[in-house]
Amino acid sequence: MEKIYDVVIIGGGPAGLAAGLYSARAKMSTLILEKDKTGGQIASTEEVANYPGSIEHATGPSLVARMVDQCKEFGAAIEKDTIKEVQVNDKIKVLVGEKATYKARAIIAAPGASPRLLGVPGEKELTGKGVSYCATCDADFFTDFEVFVVGGGDSAVEEAMFLTRFARKVTIVHRREELKAAKSIQEKAFKNPKIDFMWNSTIEEIKGDGIVEAVTFKNLVTGETTEYKADEEDGTFGIFVFVGYNPQTEIFKGILDMDAVGYFITDDNMKTNVPGVFAAGDCRVKTLRQVVTAVSDGAIAAVQAEKYIDHNFHE
Repeated sequence: MEKIYDVVIIGGGPAGLAAGLYSARAKMSTLILEKDKTGGQIASTEEVANYPGSIEHATGPSLVARMVDQCKEFGAAIEKDTIKEVQVNDKIKVLVGEKATYKARAIIAAPGASPRLLGVPGEKELTGKGVSYCATCDADFFTDFEVFVVGGGDSAVEEAMFLTRFARKVTIVHRREELKAAKSIQEKAFKNPKIDFMWNSTIEEIKGDGIVEAVTFKNLVTGETTEYKADEEDGTFGIFVFVGYNPQTEIFKGILDMDAVGYFITDDNMKTNVPGVFAAGDCRVKTLRQVVTAVSDGAIAAVQAEKYIDHNFHE
């Protein structure tokens, strides 16, 4: 007889792993499906200083490894597969992957969201080594250093203002000659003495030997390129990229309610518009995308999935 899981979780980041832990501990048969490597964005984070209890110099990979071990200890299965299609109209949900087809009484979608990259030479190699996509995560590492913030929307300008608490100078690099952020946010930024602006400009290349040491800017009006090198005493500087996120929600388009960008719309209990399908983590509409909120979402989704299964299958 073909196996029907109680819960199948799409995504092996902090939200998916927390959901897996709570599901498995509740004695539900649980499968976590991850298309890449477990851990999501945190897997490439050198240091996790703002997750409660992550002392002893916890890194992203070490924290993920503990989460994975916990899930397995309580009986959750973790498989590598990419889900291509979901069928959720019937009581038993079907997930069609590249390697196999899976059946479940409930689905927790935790596919995450990935920051949009600049796509320039040196960016990937120096991510986590001076290039960052999260000021809340990494601002402290740049105390008394110079940083550049790429972007001109609300989040870019808000993160730039947050960075002024740490960095000695923050330069916002924007491809247009005016910001896209709300006027009220712009006004605060213009009044901040630590913030400079580089208009009509983009980054062409990021350079460094194991750490960011130089960056090449291009003026989109004149076509001129200039290179900025780290201050000799500093040896490095920060580049924070805020040009948007891409929620990994494509397979649910037309099935689950989403906002204009593609984030899942849920209630406080992680319920989507489809009974038995829950969403957790960076893929849903929320104000803070951090490990601490992702694991909270995952725990809530698993508890709600358990209640859904009890009500619909065990009566």
